[in-house]
Amino acid sequence: MERSLGRLAVLISVLALLVGACSATSSSSAPASQAAASEAASPAASGGESASPSPVITPLPNNASQAKPGDVVVRWYCCLGTGDAPEQVTVEQKVADDFNTANPGIHLQFEGFVYAAARDALSVQLGSGNGPDLVGPLGIGGANAFHGQWLDLQPLIDKNKFDMTQFPASTVHLYNAGGDGQVGIPYAVYPSVLFYKAGAFKEAGLKEPPHTWNSTYTMPDGSKVPWDWDTVRKIALMLTVDKNGKDATESGFDPDNIVQWGIEPQRDDMRQTGAYWKAGAFAAADGKTVQMPDAWVASWHWFYDAIWKDHISTTGPQFLNTDFNPGGYPFFTGKVAMSTNYLWSLYGLKDAAATFTDWNMAATPSYQGQTTAAFNADTFRILKGSKHPDETFKVLTYLLGNQDLLKLYGGMPAVESKQDAFLQGLQSDYKQQIDWNVAKQGIAFADVPNFESYTPAYNQTLDLINTFYTKWQATSGLDIDKEVADMKSQMQAIWDKGGN
Repeated sequence: MERSLGRLAVLISVLALLVGACSATSSSSAPASQAAASEAASPAASGGESASPSPVITPLPNNASQAKPGDVVVRWYCCLGTGDAPEQVTVEQKVADDFNTANPGIHLQFEGFVYAAARDALSVQLGSGNGPDLVGPLGIGGANAFHGQWLDLQPLIDKNKFDMTQFPASTVHLYNAGGDGQVGIPYAVYPSVLFYKAGAFKEAGLKEPPHTWNSTYTMPDGSKVPWDWDTVRKIALMLTVDKNGKDATESGFDPDNIVQWGIEPQRDDMRQTGAYWKAGAFAAADGKTVQMPDAWVASWHWFYDAIWKDHISTTGPQFLNTDFNPGGYPFFTGKVAMSTNYLWSLYGLKDAAATFTDWNMAATPSYQGQTTAAFNADTFRILKGSKHPDETFKVLTYLLGNQDLLKLYGGMPAVESKQDAFLQGLQSDYKQQIDWNVAKQGIAFADVPNFESYTPAYNQTLDLINTFYTKWQATSGLDIDKEVADMKSQMQAIWDKGGN
């Protein structure tokens, strides 16, 4: 997984500056969360260019075994996502040594860097012509920071008769949607769902959200309506409650003293917010013209109004307040009725399992009759510059099939036949019975193309959108249409100028 601290850390740092300027509530350091499939907007090389490294880049320890004379050395690079924790490195080293024992003639060398330095270190290696063979685990966004560097695996898949039918078509397409060939094989997936607090619905006299995807919802008057974002807004208003017990639909509701919020949209990335409405991309068909997908713009209006008009979602300053939100996402506190998030966010619910025992999973809402759920996925990739692609592909398939690594990274197996056992294995952490099938079925609704798909000047684009997104969360009274037009203009200027 790529770290949940990625764009979330950027969100927090930029928000802190904005909040400080507005004399709002306290700032925060990044929450100590489990790694997950998202990235920070940090400098990285694309197309072989070298970024400025950190002053000191200290590698993690390699595996113990040594290459023998005549061995083909395959270099496995980590950690652009998860994998740099000491306990993880120990397992990774052992996996490399076990491969070497079982495969004489090939030496797998683990080479790791802490997450904060991994992009710069890889940029330096590629810029000097000394790149590794295999990189991972990493997600789509982390890979796109090195766009154009990844090998098309299709010839090796065909040559080795590797079975791609074991994976859902939607996850296979994640790695061939950019026109560069089949640059990845599905490995670990993190579908998103709507987490909800069952007790809040019961207290408000509301039916629980549907667990079936593309479904309807029964309103308090008995009418059946589409389970879409309009419906979610209506029930979120009923679920947002102030200290006097009034909900956001009632006269006298006090938005300055809310004790329960109706909905917390996943807010790490504005592209991701848009992906819950519809799959899309900033790049038009020509690959160089900026577009703002209509559905994404609609989602940003909804998101902004949820914070500043409807008061059904937390503000940026509230989100930053570690006394209120110590775990990184407000749903973990039990003070939010609904929250869209990925399966990797179970880390926070597991921590709260002793006191927060009435949550469950439901399907994410639809938009204009179509359901799309933002999706994270990790895999290992082979670099085009590898001098040993055949041997590296053997290593790749070995790592993809290693259960110790999959457990170590906390990912749901992309192989369908292994998913039920994985999901049921999670149940032991919770007192209530969770409908894990919701997450499994949600894979079919993954956003393709993925919201983290490549754009020109990828990292500079992330910097720009993070600046706008954090501003929206910290500032009321904005004209979002003007904000979007300004962002589009600035983005086009960045693309026209070029950069990484």
